[in-house]
Amino acid sequence: MNPRDEIVFVVDDDARVREALGELLESLGWRTETFAAAADYLACPKPDLPACLILDVELPDVNGLEFQKQLSSDAHPPIVFITGHGDIPSSVRAIQGGAVDFLAKPVGEVYLIAAVRAAIRRDREQRTTRAELAELMRRLSALTPREREVLPLVVSGLLNKQAAAELGISEITLEIHRSKIMHKMEAASLADLVRIAEKLRIPVTHSRRSGSSRECTTRSL
Repeated sequence: MNPRDEIVFVVDDDARVREALGELLESLGWRTETFAAAADYLACPKPDLPACLILDVELPDVNGLEFQKQLSSDAHPPIVFITGHGDIPSSVRAIQGGAVDFLAKPVGEVYLIAAVRAAIRRDREQRTTRAELAELMRRLSALTPREREVLPLVVSGLLNKQAAAELGISEITLEIHRSKIMHKMEAASLADLVRIAEKLRIPVTHSRRSGSSRECTTRSL
């Protein structure tokens, strides 16, 4: 993948740091956008590209760690923190909040580049996961209300006659619903449908035998 198809955002109130980081990253082929404050970063339209956010801890409008917390409710580029006033509690909080790394200024070039690459790699993986989930949600939305009732019973491992009895319908009707579910969810097998249901976090509250739903799922595979 061409680095020009990736972007690195830099938020730091020190103009010299912004300039130095921008020049370094662009020399390596990355697109960059630099900002002096968190508000400026938020106000800027973002291209739909794999990205990394290099974020200073001490900003004029908000603490970087608090800004990380604000961003956590939405999809955002993985963060690499840089700071001239780092301490262990801050670094622990940053990493626990999902940051890729927490680097002290002056930032070593090798460590920074490694962190940026790791962040962009993580963003690519997260984007892929979100796209896959969006596609599965699209398939799920195509199910009828009755098919949505049948789905958790099927993936729980119940026999057709057991699932039909649970819903008060005939076994033939249950089999028809099951076939339509397999088609709409584009599942190649029951095991595939179970994996899809797990990704969608479909609640499984029934089992063919006594025991947990996880045990039932394992047996059904």
